[in-house]
Formats: sequence, C-alpha cells, structure tokens
Amino acid sequence: MSKTVAVLGAGVGGLTAAAELRNVLPAQDRIVLIDRSFTGHLGLSLLWVLRGWRTPDQVAVRPTPAALPGVEMVTGQVERIELAARTVDCGDAGTIGYDALVVALGASLDIARLPGLSDALDAGVAGQFYTVDGAAALHHKVEALDSGRVAVLVATVPFRCPAAPFEAAFLLTDQLGRKFTTGAVTVDVFTPDPLPMPVAGPAVGNALVEMMGAKGIGFHGGKSATGIDPKARTIEFGDGTGEVFDLLAVVPPHAPGTAVVSTGLGPNGWIPVDPATLATTAPGVFAIGDATALALPNGKPLPKAAIFAEVEGKVAAHQIARYLGYDAADTRFTGEGACYVELGDGLAAKGEGNFLTPPAPQVSLRDPSAAYHDEKQQQERDWLARWNIRA
Repeated sequence: MSKTVAVLGAGVGGLTAAAELRNVLPAQDRIVLIDRSFTGHLGLSLLWVLRGWRTPDQVAVRPTPAALPGVEMVTGQVERIELAARTVDCGDAGTIGYDALVVALGASLDIARLPGLSDALDAGVAGQFYTVDGAAALHHKVEALDSGRVAVLVATVPFRCPAAPFEAAFLLTDQLGRKFTTGAVTVDVFTPDPLPMPVAGPAVGNALVEMMGAKGIGFHGGKSATGIDPKARTIEFGDGTGEVFDLLAVVPPHAPGTAVVSTGLGPNGWIPVDPATLATTAPGVFAIGDATALALPNGKPLPKAAIFAEVEGKVAAHQIARYLGYDAADTRFTGEGACYVELGDGLAAKGEGNFLTPPAPQVSLRDPSAAYHDEKQQQERDWLARWNIRA
C-alpha cells in the first residue's frame, strides 16, 4: 500500500526534505509539498538587498515541478495540524492526510508584540530587513539620511540568523560611506543578549564587539526593549532607560506560526525535536528549521539559520523512510555549521564549528577575507540555481 508524506513549507528546509524524500522513497509513495505561494526569497541575501547589492527579483525563489520532479506541489495556507487524525487543514486547498509529516513552516514576524513598533514602521521612522520588501525599503531610508543616529535594535530573542543585526550594522556603515566616517551619521546596536551570537560562546561575541568598536559602531548588550515612541523617536528599555534615534533598523519579534502552535507540541509554540533525528514526540512527525526548539547540550537553542535547515531536511527525509519501514541510511544531525558575517567592502568573516559538542558549542570566528564573501556568493548562486529550474 502506498504511503503519503506531507512536507509543510517551501523554504530551504522544506524544499530539501521534499527532494530527498523523492530520492529515498518508492515511486508509488506520494510526497506532497504544501506552501502558501511557492514564491519566496533567500534569507541569506536579504542583507545584500538592504545594502543595495541585490534587487528583490534577483534573490527570488520560485520552485516549479521541474525543480521537484515527482513531488506534488499544493498551494494552500496551512491553518491547522491535527496530530490525532494525522491530517493537515490547508484552507481552500482542503484537508490532506499523511502517514508521515515534516513541519518546516519557519518563524513568523510578530510586529504587534513590541508596543509602538507597528506605528513606527507605518510612520516611516523605522524599517526592518527580515522581508525582501522591508530590506529594499530600508535601503532607501538609509540613502536619504544625511545626519543623525541609526539604531539597530534586536527586539526579542530568538530570531532568525543570529549574525544578521550585526551584519546589518556593518553594511549600513558601508552604505553611509562618508556620512558615517565624518560622524554625520552614527550607528549603534542594541540587543537583549549580553554579547552578539551568545550561543557561539564569549570568544566569538567579544570578537564581534571588537570588530564593531574598531569600525566605530556602538554596541549595547543586555538592553531589552519594552516599547517604541515613534513621535519622540525613542526606544524604551526594561531597565528604565531610553535611547533616541533618527532611524530605527529593527529585528522584529519572532513567533511560531498559528499552524505550528496548533500541534501543541511545545509549551512556547516552538516544536521540540530530538537533536539527532529531528523527531518530535508525535509518531511520524518531524520538524526542521526555524519552527523548532532544538536544545543544545548547554540547554540553549540551536540558532535559527537556513544552513541548519538544509541539513535537517536531509536527515528528516532519511529518518522518515526508516519510520515507514524502508531500508534507508540512519543519517543524523551532527550540529556542524557555518555562517558568514558580512562587513562591507567585499569582506566577510566566517563563524564555524559544532553546536552539539558537549558541554557547549565549539565555534570559531575566522578573520575577515574576500574569500569568505565569495563563498557566501557561491552559496547564493547554488541555492538559486537548484530551486529556480525551469522546464
């Protein structure tokens, strides 16, 4: 009897899982990939859109059946996951039953969670770079700024791509050019964490603080925002202090989507998974990417990053094949990964290591070079070529 595997979400993780499932499952088994639009953008390229080095169309991902032969693509909004019935409610696209499931629905932006942020965005005194349109719009706001202070704010944790706010600060100074070097415009970063990328360890965090200081970027750790006053252009913090800005570049609060929360698998909405197999506590249900809460040996969560989602997609596919009774490789997630920190002027640093090493992640930050910037560009080219295949 044929089986059905449903994959929810056509981001990097979901696309990888669907393609790998087709490779390892028999032809008679049905693989259904469900996404609300099958039109997305590479997250790793958003900062280049912010800098003005890419247009939104250049980093678009529009997978078609030619890119995913043998995978049934269903356009629909995933509204609810019924674990007991083993069904997915896809709104107008109907209900789809499954024998095994991959949840790859990512993380949503929860603008309303920070009081005043929505009004600041609507008033044009703030911008965000976590959507392609937002990144493009913020680029133009920065271009129009002749003097004042740019505040890069991490609203809450966790958030996608832990390096992104600090990369944004470097690239904003690069874009500002003489406006920044002459002091006409200043750039400061505010984050609730004590150091940048705390899960990578204090050595990496302190190195990034030193790099920002050498560039003239102010770093302010341990600053948890409680509200934005768009008229006064101030950020209010939980310690009772406030900071003024002329332009706010914000990492909005992130939250698990409604369908992810509907599983009831995690107390905070994020789905806990086995670190090695990506299995959830529900039989036949695996979760990958930004929707998960993958606990590291030190108790901290694995960073939300596409590079991990891609590897997790392959692991989940193999583990599902085994769950369904097929002879498949017992592939495990090892925790190895790397990310790039763009600094502008064609340079990037590279953080790499193993995040599952006990008792804490072993991660190093490699010195900036043009080679690392080129590596990231090659990664972008590879992903775009893989998913944008046309018949």
